[in-house]
Amino acid sequence: MDQALFLKIFAALFAIMSPIANLPVFLSLTADKGPGFERKVAFTLLISLSIGAVFIGLTGDVVLKIFGISLDAFRLAGGFLILLIALDLIRGQKTEAHHGHASEQDNMQSQDNPAIYPLTVPILLGPGSISTMIIFRGQVTGVEQEIAYVAGVAAAIAVLIGTFFAAPFLSRFIGETANSVMSRLMGMILAAIAMEMMTGSLKVLMPGLA
Repeated sequence: MDQALFLKIFAALFAIMSPIANLPVFLSLTADKGPGFERKVAFTLLISLSIGAVFIGLTGDVVLKIFGISLDAFRLAGGFLILLIALDLIRGQKTEAHHGHASEQDNMQSQDNPAIYPLTVPILLGPGSISTMIIFRGQVTGVEQEIAYVAGVAAAIAVLIGTFFAAPFLSRFIGETANSVMSRLMGMILAAIAMEMMTGSLKVLMPGLA
């Protein structure tokens, strides 16, 4: 298995999906409905995220071909989008691309079962995470990298769902300070990954810069 690719995919998705930062969102959307409802939502999330990840992995490059978009052009645009998400994390802000604007957030709170909307889409499986999966999937060559890609995506989803299953326990210990520190640390890692995506694509699209 390509360990470097595995770590890049896992770190990028972990930073974007941000289990610790999204834990309060999960708790607020399942508040006053009991631990059984929380487990039901977390299990539904596991299924929906897994299906979404498989669909993106199988169709991402096909979509690019249909629209005549090269992987490097998409990698540049995706890297820029991921950089914007990273800057929001560093500033301690929630990006509208994943969390929606004010009126959308009000609608999110009114959902009977928030597992599909808004938790899966757009909060966890939004533009940033979709772009990340398509970009890394397009770079995969060989069996070792295929395994690394699948393992990286699976590990990120597993950590996320594990965090939500343990929400009642973790909420006692994870305060605002820990959340703030984690958000900024993940933002820095995500910014570095985004810059690597953008510079790599620019070297291909504009060879004179290399």
